[in-house]
Amino acid sequence: MVGLVLAGSGILAAGPLQEQAASKEPSPPAAIPLSRLTADAVIPLAFEPGAVAVADGLWVPQPASGSVVKVDAKRNTVGQPVHVGGEPCASLVHAFDSLWVPLCGAEGGLLRLPDPKPADPKPEARSPEPEARSPKPAFPSIASAVGSIWLVTDRKGVVARVDPDTNAPVAEIYVPRGAASVNSGSGLFSGADALWVTSEEAGRLTRVNPHNNVVEEEIRVGPKPVRLAVGEGGVWTLNGDGTVTRVDPKANKVVATIALGVDTTRGDIAAGAGSVWVSVPGAPVVRIDPRTNRATHRFTGEGGGAILVAHGSLWVNAGAKATWRLDPRLVEAVRP
Repeated sequence: MVGLVLAGSGILAAGPLQEQAASKEPSPPAAIPLSRLTADAVIPLAFEPGAVAVADGLWVPQPASGSVVKVDAKRNTVGQPVHVGGEPCASLVHAFDSLWVPLCGAEGGLLRLPDPKPADPKPEARSPEPEARSPKPAFPSIASAVGSIWLVTDRKGVVARVDPDTNAPVAEIYVPRGAASVNSGSGLFSGADALWVTSEEAGRLTRVNPHNNVVEEEIRVGPKPVRLAVGEGGVWTLNGDGTVTRVDPKANKVVATIALGVDTTRGDIAAGAGSVWVSVPGAPVVRIDPRTNRATHRFTGEGGGAILVAHGSLWVNAGAKATWRLDPRLVEAVRP
C-alpha cells in the first residue's frame, strides 16, 4: 500500500470559452416501477458511486466501513473488504497494476494498492498503514490518462498530474473554480483523447490535452455540473437542475440539453451498451437514447445514486444492501 504526497507546479494556457448552444429540452419520460425489471443477479452489497471495472469484476468503495470490496463478475459474489485506513470516496481508478483510492475525512489522501502477485497474501488479509499521506484532498476525483494519474487537489481549480513511476506530481493544470464537487466522484474523466473536468461553480466543462497539459477549451454546460461520462458519441454532464448536457467532443460544443424529470443533485451517470444511464435516489435507472437525445425510460423505486456499465451489464444501486445486475437490452426493451 503506497501513500502519495502531492505538491507540484506548472503554468498552462487556457483555451477559448465555448458558449452553451440553445436547444429545446424534450419532456421527461413517465415513471415506470422498478419492479418491472428482473435482475440477472442481486448482490448483497451497497453499490456506491465511483466503482471501477477490472478484468474479472468490479471494485466498489464502501465509505461507511472504510474499505473497498471486489465483486466477482463471473460468480456475482462479494470478496472480503480491504480496509484502506480512511473513507474511500469519489472515483476509484485501476491502472498501472494498482487500485488507486482517494480518501476523504480526517485521514484524507490518495492511496495506491498494488495488485497482489500470486505469492502475495490475499489483499483482504493485509491493510498496513501507507508510508505517507498527502494533505487532505477535499475534492478527490481521479482519472488515468497518457501514462499518468490525474486528480483534483483544490476546489479553486487545480488538477495535478501524478507520475505512477515515482508517485509524485509532475504538473498542475488550472481550470475554472469549483472543479469537481464534494458529492462528485466523476468530476474528472478521461475519454475521447482528452481529460474532462467539470466546474460546479462556473457551470463549465474544461477540456485538457493530456499529452501536453494544455487547457484547450472551456465549454458552458448546464448549471452545477457534477458528474460526467464519456461514450456513445458524446461527453455527458449531469447537472444540478435535473438535466444532462451533451457535448460533441469533436466540435467542443453543446448539442443537446435533456430533461430527466428527477432531482440530480445526488446522482450518477454512465455511458455504454448503446445508451447513457443516470441513477438518482428514488429513480435508480433513467435511460437516455443517444440517437435521439431523449430520456426514454425512468424507473422509480428504492435505491439509486450509483450506476456503472461493465462486463456486458448494468450495475445499479437498488437499496441499502442490494446491487442489481441488469441486462441493458432488457431495460431498453421495456415499454413505458
